[in-house]
Amino acid sequence: MSDEEDDILEVTLEAGSGRLDKALALALPALSRARLQALIGEGRVSFDGVAVRDGSAKAKAGPYEIAVPPPVAAEPAPQAIPLSVLYEDAYLIVVDKPAGMAVHPAPGTPDGTLVNALLAHCGDTLSGIGGVARPGIVHRLDKETSGVMVAAKTDAAHQGLAALFERHDIDRMYLALTRGAPSPARGSIEGNIGRSSADRKKMAVLKSGGRHAVTHYVVEKTYGPAARPLAARVACRLETGRTHQIRVHLASRGAPCLGDPAYGSGSPAAPVKAAMAEAGLARQALHAALLGFVHPITGEALRFETPPPADMRVLEALLEAL
Repeated sequence: MSDEEDDILEVTLEAGSGRLDKALALALPALSRARLQALIGEGRVSFDGVAVRDGSAKAKAGPYEIAVPPPVAAEPAPQAIPLSVLYEDAYLIVVDKPAGMAVHPAPGTPDGTLVNALLAHCGDTLSGIGGVARPGIVHRLDKETSGVMVAAKTDAAHQGLAALFERHDIDRMYLALTRGAPSPARGSIEGNIGRSSADRKKMAVLKSGGRHAVTHYVVEKTYGPAARPLAARVACRLETGRTHQIRVHLASRGAPCLGDPAYGSGSPAAPVKAAMAEAGLARQALHAALLGFVHPITGEALRFETPPPADMRVLEALLEAL
């Protein structure tokens, strides 16, 4: 789940254009062929909503979409920012990321990120496989989402963790406080997620194209009238990990995260809105509460769980009185 928005380029290729990487380089002179090959390898080039990963394949006739990440400083500087470290060994580090901290530097957030803090804490041991701008980063949380994250300190650990995420062999549970409650109280939300045609900076559930996404959820508690709850606490487990997945899926069920600036269209009920103001909630009420995985080097089963931060805890206590 990423913090900054990509620049989306669209180009339509004709039949007989030859190799995909070469055809795209000719159509997009601002991007070198080597740069396009790297973007293809990262899964950032798609045709009809499906990532294309072979630059040597023949180009298909039709529209391609290229998601170009914003430029960042080549080498983030170490910064002595306090970290809540849950676990650390020679291979990896697990932290409880606070809300408001971006994961890596990007335009508008040049420093003060988790990467800056990890560089200071871990020194030169961070894995470089993620690139100099994102050393050690295997997965991400949105800037305003709090919770458990793991970062790699060696290339072997990075590759092992990346393989676990790719196979969805990671236990991830998030807690969300929502406007209203999704119905039924327990279930799965399955729907492809991709860029919204109405707003390219937002994601949406698409009828066609996009990437397969599955979120399993349980309504743990509701607040307000039982027949028509004003808010709810929802536990979400990710089967896949798409950009803004939980936020998009919950909003698609009419129960967006409270305080979500992008997907929380519509105002919550007046008592809920007052509780949010009193609690000082100034972000989406979403917390990565649990992360479990098998250590990629030692084979040890690891599991980390953290409670939501103060803004969500205070808000929930206030909602109890509704």
